[in-house]
Amino acid sequence: MSLSAQPKASLFIDGEYVEGEGPELAVLYPFTGETIATLREASPEQVERACASARRAQVEWAAMAPVERGRILSRAVRIIEERNEELARLETLDTGKPIQETLVADWPSGAEALEYYAGLAATVTGQMIPLGQDWAYTRREPLGVCAGIGAWNYPSQIACWKAAPALAMGNSMVYKPSEETPLGALKLAEIFIEAGVPAGVYNVVQGRGQVGASLVTNPDVAKVSLTGSVPTGRKVYTAAAEGMRHVTMELGGKSPLIVFDDANLEDAVSAAILANFYSSGQICSNGTRVFLQEGIKQRFLDRLVERVRNIRMGDPLDPDTNHGPMINAAQTAKIRAMIEGAEAAGARMVCGGTGEGAFIPPTVFADATDDMEIARDEIFGPVMTTLSFFDEEEVVRRANDTGFGLAAGVFTQDLTRAHRVIGNLQAGTCWINTYNLTPVQMPFGGVKMSGVGRENSAAAIEHYSQLKSVYVGMGGVDAPY
Repeated sequence: MSLSAQPKASLFIDGEYVEGEGPELAVLYPFTGETIATLREASPEQVERACASARRAQVEWAAMAPVERGRILSRAVRIIEERNEELARLETLDTGKPIQETLVADWPSGAEALEYYAGLAATVTGQMIPLGQDWAYTRREPLGVCAGIGAWNYPSQIACWKAAPALAMGNSMVYKPSEETPLGALKLAEIFIEAGVPAGVYNVVQGRGQVGASLVTNPDVAKVSLTGSVPTGRKVYTAAAEGMRHVTMELGGKSPLIVFDDANLEDAVSAAILANFYSSGQICSNGTRVFLQEGIKQRFLDRLVERVRNIRMGDPLDPDTNHGPMINAAQTAKIRAMIEGAEAAGARMVCGGTGEGAFIPPTVFADATDDMEIARDEIFGPVMTTLSFFDEEEVVRRANDTGFGLAAGVFTQDLTRAHRVIGNLQAGTCWINTYNLTPVQMPFGGVKMSGVGRENSAAAIEHYSQLKSVYVGMGGVDAPY
């Protein structure tokens, strides 16, 4: 079976494929390391052309009735659903994630976002404000050209999450996917054109950091939405601020998952597995610091080890595989170094290890302390750090002792305590007795160094639009002179 995933060309500008003029960009299949496509980065002139195309097309797109924009986005949803199998295969080749995941989690969740905002588009209205004889009203208007910069772990979902509210509100977008996983965004651009989105409304440029920098600083760009690491976020935020651009940042995390003694053991273990090992641990919101109350600690670890034995690593295109390879050799080496460092620091490995080749098995550490590197730094791999605690006040304080604030979870049968603890945790996205569920209807994002703004839900509309206030005078105008 051929693993070639070569697109028609590397970029998508003004409604058509265009070959890049910059350096080559090899796309590797993480499972085998073989090249499945060779792209070229966008040149500075091509980034400028994409932004100019988006600026021109945005005027036409914004002039459409919102309900018509919604109908077009709905057609894109149907196309994605009809082609889910082939899109899932492409996603697996691009990311190395098991096909059993990509069939249900990647493009389907992207389609859900498009469907949600397609329905929301026609419901967004302003407000009438009575002022006696006079009155005022507000209009919610598009920002203009939005720049989207994606991450490599959920490339197609992230592309949809950013495009859906942007396009629903009448904006256009120039999107730069991660250079590691550049293929899905091109398919989305293709699908938008087929669905009836005007040429230029959604453009795709490829490249590394330099291309992203030229996109963020382009004079036509009014808004920047980034999903990525904290160091990248700092650079993008600084560059965007120079032009007073609107910004949404969804960055990294080192999120706590707190398990109290009275938790349902099986549910808590299931959640910890999803919060650490799904997508081979390559999820920003993962609950990688698992705080276990002393009374449940050993039972939790024993059951976790039993469950982890059911893992099947292997070919991601095999429907029975449920644990895929790491994205690339550099990330694999980083994770292995963290594992070795944890052992050297005195953490006890309960299961797992450094693995072989592109694979790292689910790895669990016990007897860790808060000051260890594995308990403080984002690993972005299948490594769970468990820490023990005695009481609620202690665990809340320790859970908050981090610069991150993306997510948090609590497992307990005492719902009063659950809500109280969640209320005291410094995190933007939280779960009670579950973990990592991110329906499009719910806002998603972090606090502190984990970002600003929110993805998804009606909250995202505020980040892809701006309010205009209009005062209407119904009588004469008095002046002091």
